[in-house]
Amino acid sequence: MHPGVPHQLQQRAKCLGKARQFFADKGVLEVETPVLNQYPVTDPQVDCLRSTTAQNRPLWLRPSSEYSMKRLLAAGSGDIYEIGKVFRAGESGSRHSNEFTMIEWYRAGFTMQDMIDETVELLRAVTGEAAHPVQSVEQLTYVDAFQNHAALNPLTATAEELEKRSKSLLGSLISDHLIDTFEGNRELFLDLLMSHYIEEQFAADTLTVITHYPANQAVLARLDPDNAAVAERFEIYYRGIELANGFRELTDAAEQRQRFEHDQELRREQEKPVPKIDEDFLAALEKGLPECSGVAVGLDRLLMAAEGYDTISATVGLPQQ
Repeated sequence: MHPGVPHQLQQRAKCLGKARQFFADKGVLEVETPVLNQYPVTDPQVDCLRSTTAQNRPLWLRPSSEYSMKRLLAAGSGDIYEIGKVFRAGESGSRHSNEFTMIEWYRAGFTMQDMIDETVELLRAVTGEAAHPVQSVEQLTYVDAFQNHAALNPLTATAEELEKRSKSLLGSLISDHLIDTFEGNRELFLDLLMSHYIEEQFAADTLTVITHYPANQAVLARLDPDNAAVAERFEIYYRGIELANGFRELTDAAEQRQRFEHDQELRREQEKPVPKIDEDFLAALEKGLPECSGVAVGLDRLLMAAEGYDTISATVGLPQQ
């Protein structure tokens, strides 16, 4: 431990205290859900860490508490939040870790914009005394972000157009091998442009909210009833760091099953392990998930951005293994 650790611990404790007070003031119930689960997630972008029971039965460390919290919502819990550890395999670097802390909450009857507004309110409350408190906020759609910063429409651009623009904007940052690996995949090029170029264009001193992601990036969000080409999903960035991912939640069990099956097919194509679908979660949707919106905020990344730390490991007192 070094001299800065007591300050880091104090800042983390203060952040946690402010978050809990924020939810208490709004009457949102704190819950705890299982860290070990029977099913890993099917999402091709997320790999779960494995554990085992004494009977050698496999269990999986949760990558988020989303499925469990939605089961509680379907059981009639009302508005809930959880602050807890989540785990993801293969993630390391200045902004990534195998283990990190998530603030996640769900609000019945909230629209996506209601959820955005409350998330911004939380971020302002938590960072009010930090080195870089949240002040100004900018909100734009995913389409606007691409048109403003990459001069193309992400909903209509072809794979060839996306490849050409990626080469033009990223230059030596991308290799011929990477281009060959993408093999004309539009979604991979969109992810590349967003993560390696467009995000870099956001003003560092402004909280940037991106809304209405393409339908094939909906994950667990419902599609916009006014435009099925996009989903009611949003992400929030601050000081060059992605902090939050939120949805107007999908409540249709049949559609969610189709998405899980599509995830499985993508994992087969990528030669990744293909997990079974979480039938407990789908059963909860079939029982009836109330109309709601939810969001997850990475606490460690929030501290990193608000306090100006260079690495996510600087937000905890002890180095992670």
